[in-house]
Amino acid sequence: MIVAKRIEDLGERPRTVAIGSFDGVHRGHQRVIDTAASVGSTTTVVTFWPHPRLVLGNRVELLSTLERRLELLEAAGADEVLVVEFTPELAALSPEEFAGDFLRRIGTETVVVGEDFRFGRAAAGDTEALDRLGFDVRPVPLLQEVSSTRIRALLREGDVVTAAQLFGRPAELDGTVVLGDQRGGTLGYPTANLATLPELLIPAYGIYAGSARGHRAATSIGVNPHYGGEERRIEPHLLDFEGDLYGQRLVVELWLRLRDERGFDSEAELVAQIARDVKDTRSARRPG
Repeated sequence: MIVAKRIEDLGERPRTVAIGSFDGVHRGHQRVIDTAASVGSTTTVVTFWPHPRLVLGNRVELLSTLERRLELLEAAGADEVLVVEFTPELAALSPEEFAGDFLRRIGTETVVVGEDFRFGRAAAGDTEALDRLGFDVRPVPLLQEVSSTRIRALLREGDVVTAAQLFGRPAELDGTVVLGDQRGGTLGYPTANLATLPELLIPAYGIYAGSARGHRAATSIGVNPHYGGEERRIEPHLLDFEGDLYGQRLVVELWLRLRDERGFDSEAELVAQIARDVKDTRSARRPG
């Protein structure tokens, strides 16, 4: 898949373009890309980074990093992705200016968007505006109850099973392994300490079964209350894994929330609970 950050890197030729933020690339987004691919010409995705709501001063917890979004867009069938830097100046463009500056310059003939898509200054543009501007517009009906907003609400509750149904795959954590307290190794269950972008949504605190790097993973999200922690930590324990992950990117799937985090009366009781968590992780089923 070709990834471009400048229009000049794509050039102008007949294209079918899917437009959107595509945060999380959930089933609704996948349906938009499938529709674009069915047209038959090059399937180009135009997406925005940073997220428009962040630039406009609104709070939003992202479901995926840009790197992961691009990977998911490729898996969904995109041939090309144009990553447009979203700025206040871009937000001020009229629908006509946006179409001229971005869509026409890459040769867009067909535009595929969700039926509620809005664009341009004050969200003045919609599918009817695209039609008036001369594009072959293919609005894609929304999937009932499938939205980034609903997925965020589910993850805040720790409901990764239902979230997976909306994603079409398991929920994920995406970050870089950094040095932690190294306490897990002394307990017999070494963990990676995952650092994530501050704008990413982190699911509800608790212990989760899942996977990473082809291994089952029992992941703790929280503050380590047994040790009086206050700083949030994300600590996956990769079952049957040996190796050094420091400095490496790690994508962790979350399949099932096993329990709340809590303190214990003794370290022996903590270790016994971790052993149960590992057993439950081995038997967990991948949702999606």
